[in-house]
Amino acid sequence: MINTDTLNIDAMDFTDMELEEIQHLAQQLLAERKYSLIRQILSNLNAADVALLFDEMDKKDIPLLYRLLPKEEAAECFSYMSRDMQKTLINTLTDRELRAVMDDIFLDDTVDMIEEMPANVVARILRNTDEETRKIINQLLNYPKDSAGSLMTIEYVNIKKDMTVGAAISRIRKTAVDKETIYTCYVTENRKLIGMVSVKDLLMAEDSMQIEDIMETNVIHVDTHEDKEDVAKIFNKYDFLAIPVVDREERLVGIVTFDDAMDVMQEEHTEDMAKMAAIMPTDDSYFNTSSFSHAKSRISWLLFLMLSATVSGSIITHYQETFKLYPLLVSFIPMLTGTGGNCGSQSSTLMIRGLALDEIKFRDIFKVIFKEFRIALFVSIILAFVNGLRIFIQYGDLQIAIVIALALVVIVILSKFIGCTLPLVAEHIGLDPALMAAPLISTIVDICSILIYFQIATILLHISV
Repeated sequence: MINTDTLNIDAMDFTDMELEEIQHLAQQLLAERKYSLIRQILSNLNAADVALLFDEMDKKDIPLLYRLLPKEEAAECFSYMSRDMQKTLINTLTDRELRAVMDDIFLDDTVDMIEEMPANVVARILRNTDEETRKIINQLLNYPKDSAGSLMTIEYVNIKKDMTVGAAISRIRKTAVDKETIYTCYVTENRKLIGMVSVKDLLMAEDSMQIEDIMETNVIHVDTHEDKEDVAKIFNKYDFLAIPVVDREERLVGIVTFDDAMDVMQEEHTEDMAKMAAIMPTDDSYFNTSSFSHAKSRISWLLFLMLSATVSGSIITHYQETFKLYPLLVSFIPMLTGTGGNCGSQSSTLMIRGLALDEIKFRDIFKVIFKEFRIALFVSIILAFVNGLRIFIQYGDLQIAIVIALALVVIVILSKFIGCTLPLVAEHIGLDPALMAAPLISTIVDICSILIYFQIATILLHISV
């Protein structure tokens, strides 16, 4: 326990403290009803860290803690909270408090929140926003869920080409408090996007110069209906802080900011990771998803992969006469299928990542196959030599050693081919390449590996099946 009577909050360095330490301190101060000290602690934390702290605290204490936040930090902290935490707070805040929150958070954050809230919570949010804001929110909600329009904010700085630099800076000073970002200003004419200028360029230019003389006219922009994943890729390619969004008439309707693009990247990577592990993606976090939902998201793929594996069993049954003559052959099945599955998974993972980063396209398929063939040849020869030598030394059977070595070469080459082509083909026909990941690749490769293995064994050992 900390002696809170002598506690000097201003002398504490919260950057060196673990979140768990701050949580224990806040809980102790709550129990002792020392609210002024809690308020000091919250004031010294970053808004994102406060949101994380709230997630660790008892839910019944959250409304009180939130009301202790300084007004200017409360809305920012609210935008960082999880959807469950936001819903809890909305249900406990008064209409006046909720109105204050809605007035201070950015519109794109409001739209993101509304999209994931129950109808009764949405109704209360909309009831506590002014008519103009409500109209804009409804307009943004009408865009497709995965589009740039649903992602954008309308809180940007626009200026005119005939303005002087001094007038533009003056406009930024007057309007910046309500804008999400001011680092880039957009030049419009009759609402059409004709150029852009950075604040750095404005500060470096003479006050008397016109915007038209310093603006960049080759502006990269996106359409309102462009897929948000493609928007995120543009950020990654050009290192933008924001990108303008235009409608079909080239009129500027909003901007997508870097923080929203980062959220999209995180969502897409999470979704890809789930699919690569043969799990149906969910929007909630691990602990916020029920055990039943977790099981439901996994069972369909597990059933499919389990039933697919029966093909391998059928092949083994077909070659049972081979086992009777050479029972030793059975012991090498796990090693061969495991090696093939690992090789296929390596190639598919690289392809999926390359496709996600736009480093690899379907048109590169023959270049990819040739490269993977060379890799497979090099890898398989080393694996075959090491394994063949081990088998010969251990069992003293040269024929078996040659069978295993040759099977390994063919299996590795085929596995690499399957692993590199399936994600490319999936992308080409409109499927998510992440579906062609380790579990599915391993199942396909297992079937092929067993078939190849026993075909080689029956030919080289002169066994009739």
